[in-house]
Amino acid sequence: MGLFDPLKGFGVTFSTMFKKVATEEYPEVPKIPAARFHGRHQLNRHPDGLEKCVGCELCAWACPADAIFVEGGDNTEEARYSPGERYGADYQINYLRCIGCGLCVEACPTRSLTMITDFELANDNRQDLIYTKEQLLAPLLPGMEQPPHPMRLGEDEQDYYVHGPELARRAGVPEGSTVETGSEEARR
Repeated sequence: MGLFDPLKGFGVTFSTMFKKVATEEYPEVPKIPAARFHGRHQLNRHPDGLEKCVGCELCAWACPADAIFVEGGDNTEEARYSPGERYGADYQINYLRCIGCGLCVEACPTRSLTMITDFELANDNRQDLIYTKEQLLAPLLPGMEQPPHPMRLGEDEQDYYVHGPELARRAGVPEGSTVETGSEEARR
């Protein structure tokens, strides 16, 4: 051990002691994640407000952590929640189990389930981390109507999936009202 070795160690300490510290003021200044960040899930809607989820349960089957529970229900002419024959009557995601892999999003045939950039999911109550359908549904935008209501964009469900944007323009629904997040490149 040399005579100047302790001074070399203190030299590192003194050289960093007076430098400005890089601090992120996270709670006060919210962090903006990348556009393709996988955060909380969202159940999307059609431009008239009907739900895109048809209760097929493919997302629950694709989930490797068994974090999703879906129970389908049948639409009637008096109570229509989605354009198809069925809708997701009960939908739950357990964020205590979810690993954020996105396999559920890939499995969804109607693009009903997407992941938004909301990442603040910590809680001290375990029950509050089981999100229900009401918490997962996208908010209603101007021009949308709260389900249940009859189909407004066409006569059958094919009109919603094949001709949906064209019919929405003719119906006067504001463009971009499909409530899907991310850019076009991010959806591919």
